[in-house]
Amino acid sequence: MLLVYGASLAQGVLIELDQVSKNTSPVQSYSMSLNGVSEQQKRAFEAVPGVRGYGVMASSWKDRMAEFPPVINAVIATCGQVRGMVPEIEPCADGRPFRVVNPEATYDEDSKPGATFPFHLKNERGERRVMTIQVPEEQVIFRDVPGLSALHSGDVVVPPSRVPDGFRPDEATLTLVSSSAPQTVRTVLDGIGGVDPTADVMTPGVVVTALQQITVVKTILAMGMVLGLIIGVAAYLVAATDRAVERRPQVTALSLLGARPHTLRTVQVAQVVLPLSVGLMLAVVTGKAAESSYLVTGGGETFWDGDGLPLLLVSALGVVVVAALGSLPLVGRRIDPELIRRD
Repeated sequence: MLLVYGASLAQGVLIELDQVSKNTSPVQSYSMSLNGVSEQQKRAFEAVPGVRGYGVMASSWKDRMAEFPPVINAVIATCGQVRGMVPEIEPCADGRPFRVVNPEATYDEDSKPGATFPFHLKNERGERRVMTIQVPEEQVIFRDVPGLSALHSGDVVVPPSRVPDGFRPDEATLTLVSSSAPQTVRTVLDGIGGVDPTADVMTPGVVVTALQQITVVKTILAMGMVLGLIIGVAAYLVAATDRAVERRPQVTALSLLGARPHTLRTVQVAQVVLPLSVGLMLAVVTGKAAESSYLVTGGGETFWDGDGLPLLLVSALGVVVVAALGSLPLVGRRIDPELIRRD
């Protein structure tokens, strides 16, 4: 019963941690600066397992003397790469620039069709060039959670073929995108760390430390449940054996008085199963109430979680069945006269 109660409360803790760490968007982005990153490392980042889309992000050159200089953001990627960066996007064509527009987000007013913006480029040898990009008329609609999306409404997607070979924009950022499933996020982060352990990765919408806490809490919970089950089974075996030795004279006397073995077994099982069933149901109810109270006081969005309830009920039913089966051998088939003399 304590295990059932503890499991319910621990599930509330895991739900709260999951709400804190989980991204509300179906996709998760990872941004890192390309300063000091070689082309080989860049390709290794893009090939990390779990990555479904990627692109190089850069902002146009701006006159620092002006108070509010116009600036646009460019995404250097193919149409297929852009398609993997957002949950939903209209069809697009490779080979020509286009604007991406999110109807649910604020559009960048500087990104006006026909306007031109310079982008400063450099290569690994330090050579520099200037590439001019004109905001295209063509637009492609996409949908994603504002503030968490890898793309912004008004960004200009530039095909990689338009960028001179070996060059990349100044202060460029590589953005990788994967599914927002916690296991996938951990896999991608491990892959990025395998390429460069010192990489500074920004993960909007997810708290990496919370993901680590969830893993630790789940491990501790699993160890506690296994230890509790072992102790519980051992305690039940000791108690059942002690109960059998204590009641054997009484059972023998009842058998001599004409009580049927079936009746004795039924009564014995009922004496074990009924209080255990009531206790387990109370443990389930109070445990779920404690879990809901913890979630309400934590300020999360989920106040009642029914996903773990079937598992708790099945576990409680299994305990009752094992207890009932363990009670049957307490009533033997033979009558030992020595027990009556001793009594």
